Amino acid sequence: MTKFKAGALGALLLLAAPALAAESKIDTGDTAWMLVSTALVLLMTLPGLALFYAGMVRRKNILATTAQTLATCALMSVLWVVVGYSLAFTEGGAFLGDLSRFMLMGMGMTDTHALAKTVPEAIFMMFQMTFAIITPALILGAAADRMKFSAMLWFMGLWMLVVYAPVAHWVWGGGFLGSAGVLDFAGGIVVHINAGIAGLVTALVLGKRLGYGTENLAPHNLTLSVVGVSLLWVGWFGFNAGSAAAADARAGMAMTATHVAAATAALSWMFAEWLVNKKPSVLGIVSGAVAGLGTITPASGFVTPGAALIIGAVAGVVCFWASTSLKRKLGYDDSLDVFGVHGVGGVLGTLATGVFATVAVAGLNDKGEPNGSGLVDGNAAQIGTQAYGAVVVIVYCAALTYIILKVIDAVIGLRVEADEEREGLDLVLHGEQVH
Repeated sequence: MTKFKAGALGALLLLAAPALAAESKIDTGDTAWMLVSTALVLLMTLPGLALFYAGMVRRKNILATTAQTLATCALMSVLWVVVGYSLAFTEGGAFLGDLSRFMLMGMGMTDTHALAKTVPEAIFMMFQMTFAIITPALILGAAADRMKFSAMLWFMGLWMLVVYAPVAHWVWGGGFLGSAGVLDFAGGIVVHINAGIAGLVTALVLGKRLGYGTENLAPHNLTLSVVGVSLLWVGWFGFNAGSAAAADARAGMAMTATHVAAATAALSWMFAEWLVNKKPSVLGIVSGAVAGLGTITPASGFVTPGAALIIGAVAGVVCFWASTSLKRKLGYDDSLDVFGVHGVGGVLGTLATGVFATVAVAGLNDKGEPNGSGLVDGNAAQIGTQAYGAVVVIVYCAALTYIILKVIDAVIGLRVEADEEREGLDLVLHGEQVH
């Protein structure tokens, strides 16, 4: 009798094993790719963006610029774990998530998220954390050389919770923009329009740098910027291809589109500048590459390489114009052209997604419906949908950014004193300097 029971139990376990394996949601290949993608996106901020920005400021502000990036990374990471992720990626309502993942409570080892069904939710949370880090970090470029470190910390924290997390929910987390059919594969709206508009508002509220338009404010070390952009370019493969949340053909197509657009935009900006200024600058080439990377971001998982060529070519020229002619005409001092590159590029890419998105790349969802289709598939209405999403976020971001900045300015002040700005933020704010 005992042998029979043991044999029956063994048979049941053998029969159950395939069933248990089949029920497992976690795919090791997808998990491995998302781990790599998460590391690549973090590489974009540290050291990529830190070096890119540090090379473009003056020598006396190089350490302050890197300190801002490092501190932003640390602060966003903590806030994301405590409440940011929960506000952005839990069901909640049409405008904001709930607090069911406050301090990541209830997140088990094998839990998954609806947006990444084959990888552990902890990895999806970390992947999205890297987006929440780099988006506010991009804004720092608009405020370079003149913002208090304490004010910067308050602004970064409040902005991420009040602006970034809600917008991420609207577009990706089950909110009203995603439900309306707005397409944003990897952050054209959530990251680039958001950061670009916030950068413009920040530059306007802070005012111009001392000596802007009269003194030489040229970059301190463009070699650092080239290294930074190189890291950004490589890291962007995790940014865009990782947004497929799987190691599949769509991720490969997103990676291809990303590289093609970046290369094309670097060339088109270079040739535009060559034509206008008679010389192609290193700063122009790296700026063009970033413009192409930002512009292709919302479209990367929806378009063909041919479309990426067109998007990149247009991005280089348009963002060059926005960062030079438009900037001079409007007279604002966006130190490192966050608005001209990311804001304008994000809007351009969001609208281009409505033109070039195709089911041939995007595929179908679980319900057999297109993941995204635009004018090339005969769905011209998608352009209007994209414009709607862009306008909503522009208005919201501009208004809330302005309010946050004015409140901080009233309480502790935003800008360093004039003599401190002349001396340099490295010594004044951090007691250090580059020798």
